[in-house]
Amino acid sequence: MRHLRRLLAALLAIPALYLVASLVLPLIPGPGPDLSGPPARQIGLLQGPIHTDILLPLTPEARARFAFAEAAGVPVNHPDAQWLVFGWGSAAFYTTAGSYADITASAVLTAATGDDAVIRVGVLGSLPPLENLSFLRLSEAQFQALLDLTSATFASDRPLARPGFTGTDAFFPADGHFSALRTCNVWLGETFRASGIPFGLWTPANWSVTLSLWVNTQP
Repeated sequence: MRHLRRLLAALLAIPALYLVASLVLPLIPGPGPDLSGPPARQIGLLQGPIHTDILLPLTPEARARFAFAEAAGVPVNHPDAQWLVFGWGSAAFYTTAGSYADITASAVLTAATGDDAVIRVGVLGSLPPLENLSFLRLSEAQFQALLDLTSATFASDRPLARPGFTGTDAFFPADGHFSALRTCNVWLGETFRASGIPFGLWTPANWSVTLSLWVNTQP
């Protein structure tokens, strides 16, 4: 019985430690290059209950770099398209989570224990005011680094044979591996830090992203 109690205590401690770490580590700035400079570009962050998308302005350079997505039905060069939307996640979970009713227990288990990664790319027009939409001002060097890193995340320019969510988006194979320790929001933090954008050391949950933005990106 003593061993059983210890085992149960250890199992209960794991989610508690995960929660504490998801609240504390976002407050600690992680390592990254110094690419600071005068604000030159603006990007967006669109946060949902469990996932955060990066929004990059559709500059001529961005249109040219991601023109391959046109063949997958993503209208990168449409005159009304103003923003590119990027999201990284679990192949099993992300590609089936058009709504929370679509999520299966097996997809959650696969994502938590380890899964291939995918990246979703789409476009948006003008952005209405939204409570879950925020913007960051970047230096030119930070923006170029973010553009490079986002582009490098694509493992292939051939889309997956799975439908997107909006009719103007598509999924592509991505570099990296998804797990409970390296979630979509952890990938976002890694990408930001590598682009010289101050961000928390580990940001597994959406509240972790919010905390990191609050502490590390305030003027």
